[in-house]
Amino acid sequence: MLNLAFLRAHGRLLGFGLVMALSSGFGQTFFISLFGAEVRAALDLSHGGFGALYSLGTLGSAALLVFGGRLIDRWPLALFAGTVLVGLALGCLAMSAAESAAGLALAIFGLRFFGQGLSSHASLTAMARYFARERGRAVAIASLGYPLGEAVLPPLVVALLMGTPWRMLWVGAALVLIVLALPGMLWLLKGHGARHAAFTAAMQNRAGDATLGQVLRNAGFWLRIPALLAPSFISTGLIFHQVHIAATKGWPMTLMAGSFSLYAVGSVGSVLLAGGLVDRFSARRLVPFFLGPLTLACLALASNASPMTAPVFFALLGVGAGATTSILGSLWAELYGVVHLGAIRAFAQAAMVFSTGLAPAFMGILIDAGVGANAIAVGCAVYCLGASALAHTAGRTAPQSA
Repeated sequence: MLNLAFLRAHGRLLGFGLVMALSSGFGQTFFISLFGAEVRAALDLSHGGFGALYSLGTLGSAALLVFGGRLIDRWPLALFAGTVLVGLALGCLAMSAAESAAGLALAIFGLRFFGQGLSSHASLTAMARYFARERGRAVAIASLGYPLGEAVLPPLVVALLMGTPWRMLWVGAALVLIVLALPGMLWLLKGHGARHAAFTAAMQNRAGDATLGQVLRNAGFWLRIPALLAPSFISTGLIFHQVHIAATKGWPMTLMAGSFSLYAVGSVGSVLLAGGLVDRFSARRLVPFFLGPLTLACLALASNASPMTAPVFFALLGVGAGATTSILGSLWAELYGVVHLGAIRAFAQAAMVFSTGLAPAFMGILIDAGVGANAIAVGCAVYCLGASALAHTAGRTAPQSA
């Protein structure tokens, strides 16, 4: 999978994708949720209240992502990515300064819009657009930035919170983005203009690539949407409320943080494997099967309260996340072409972000109403099975329905 010749030939662009994926971690649920107890204590919020504000900021980011994501089709890649990293750094600073519910919602909006939304969008759109024959491999390598952040950040944050004010950690995150990520990204894209010019010339006479409007009238797209939303909704909801899950299971947070490293290990292995499978079999054929690990993760969580369940749950969750990234990162380019890929991926990404906005509030309400974590997990597994069946139906539609 990690072919040295491929890495030497495309190292800078692949490195760009990895840096943007890694940077998105500061706006991902797994990172923000680590501060859940401190934020709720500082602003006097319940689980449901924090989840509602998180949902509000996330839903706002999803609404704008449809429009903001289109800019990658029009702006130079370095300008787009630089704007995203600066915006994400400002979101981190806003989080460090949040003193009210409104301030927290605004900070979450910035983190989710520029982090989970546009930073991920920049990474995967660039890989899918500028690679064709080895698209799955490129998406997989760039996506290693996700498990890298998931492996390093949780144990680091848990350790630092023992002696550092939580607001200062958000200031530190902003400094990392401005001092390290931004200059690194600009260096990695040095000379990209020539690559983009060649891509533009090749696309001028290309026919058959779908516009966003055509995609939205496509039956296959909507049949795949439930499967598309399952990983983001379920993983976000469960990870966001990991503190509550740990308390009900009797698990220490050190166990949860340590288990997240297995999430990263599972994600690395599956993202590389799935990337190779995409290049061999196509993402379209794999979509009906990629929710299998997530289904097993939910069933494992519901099975018992043994401390051994935590690492199994996170490992399976990571395997599912890696497969999701490789398969969905290639799917839209494979089905609909690359000319309007930014707009198409922006809509799909906005739908995913929208689902992540609903998950914390929805699960928080269930928790406040007394619904147990086991029941929630079983419900999530049942949803995965139904979504996979619909994706299988989409794969059997006529080619013109994709």
